[in-house]
Amino acid sequence: MGIYWRLSNLYFWFFALLGGLLPYWSLYLQGQGFSYLQIATLMATIQLTKIVAPSLWGHLGDKTGQRVRLVRFGAITGSLLFAGVFLEPGFYGLLLVMLAFTFFWNAILPLYEVITLRSLGEHREKYGKVRLWGSVGFIGSVAGVGLILEWISIGWLPWLLLPVFVGICVSAFLLPADQGERKSPAPKGSLRAIMTHPAVVAFFLMNFLLQVSHGAYYTFFSIHLEQHGYGNLAIGLLWSLGVISEIGLFLVMHRLTRLFTVRQIAIGALVLTMIRWVLIAELTDFLSVLLFAQLLHAASYAALHAVSVQYVQGFFGQHHHGQGQALYSGLTFGAGGALGAWMSGFLVEGFSTSAAFWGGAIAMAIAIVITARGLQAPPDAHAEPSSSS
Repeated sequence: MGIYWRLSNLYFWFFALLGGLLPYWSLYLQGQGFSYLQIATLMATIQLTKIVAPSLWGHLGDKTGQRVRLVRFGAITGSLLFAGVFLEPGFYGLLLVMLAFTFFWNAILPLYEVITLRSLGEHREKYGKVRLWGSVGFIGSVAGVGLILEWISIGWLPWLLLPVFVGICVSAFLLPADQGERKSPAPKGSLRAIMTHPAVVAFFLMNFLLQVSHGAYYTFFSIHLEQHGYGNLAIGLLWSLGVISEIGLFLVMHRLTRLFTVRQIAIGALVLTMIRWVLIAELTDFLSVLLFAQLLHAASYAALHAVSVQYVQGFFGQHHHGQGQALYSGLTFGAGGALGAWMSGFLVEGFSTSAAFWGGAIAMAIAIVITARGLQAPPDAHAEPSSSS
C-alpha cells in the first residue's frame, strides 16, 4: 500500500466517525430520553476537550517525537472508552464516557496533521488530495447512516459506529513508523505580545463568537429538522450538502483571495453566516431556502477557516505556529463551541430550536462589529490552506 493511501485512510475513517456522530448523536440522545439541556451538555463535551487535548498531546508529540505511537494509543483507548456507551450508564455516566472518549479522540487529528506533512516531505502539495478523503468519509458516513436509520431505530446508532472505530484503529497501524525526531527548541519569543496585539484579540473574539453561533447547528440542527418533518436520510443529505459546499469553496479560495482582502472575506462570511442562521430559524419548511442555507456552510466554515489559517501563520510565525494553532483550536472550537452548545440548550429548553439559531445570529452580529472595528490584515498573509475539514 502506497504512502498516499496509508495517509488518506485514517482521514477517511476519522471523519467518517464525525459524520456518524454530529448529525445523529443528538437524535440518539433524544431517543434515550435526555432533556434538551442534557443533550446540549453531552454534545458540548465533543468541543470541550478540544480546549486542552490538542495542546497536551501536541506537546507530548513534540517532546517524544513518537507521534505515530500516540495516534495508535489515542485510537485504541478512545475506541475502548466509547464502548462505555453500551453500558447505558445514565446522564452522568455518559457524560464521563464522552469526556474520556473525546479527550483521546481529539488528540488524534492535530498529531496526524504533523505526521502527514512530514511523511509527504517535499511533496506537500499533495496534502490537499490526502485530506480530501476526510470529506469523502464524512459525506459517505452521513448519507450511509441516514439511509440505514430509515429502516432501523436510532437506538442502534452506537452499533453502526463500531465498524468505523475498527477502521480508525486498523488505519492507525498502517501508518509508517516515525523516527522519533524531536522538535528543536524555539527561542523564547514574545508570545504574550502577540496575544495582546489588538488585531489578534479581535481575531480570537471573531472565531470564538463564530463557534458560539455554531453551537445550535452542531447540537440541534438534526432535532430542528426532525421537528419540521424531515426524515433521517433527508437530514443526512442536508448535512452532506454543507460539507460539499465547503469542499467547493476551498477549490476556488485562491481566486477569492486575489479579488478580496482577507478582512473583506472575513466580514462577508460573517454576514452570510448570520443570514444562514436566520433562514434556518424561520424558513426551515421551505426546502429551497434550506438548501441555500446549507450551501452557506461554505462561508460559515470554509471561508473563515481558510482566512484563520492565514492569520495564525502570519501573526504567530514559525516558532510560535504550533502554539498559535493550539490556541486557535482550544479557544475557538473548544471553548466557543462548548459554550455555544450549552447556551443553545438553555434556549431550546426555554423556548424552541428556532430561538437557538436566533441566538447564533445575534452572536454573529456582535462578531461583525468586532471584526469591522478591530481586525487587520495579518503579516505575510499569502499562504493558503489546500483542503477542507
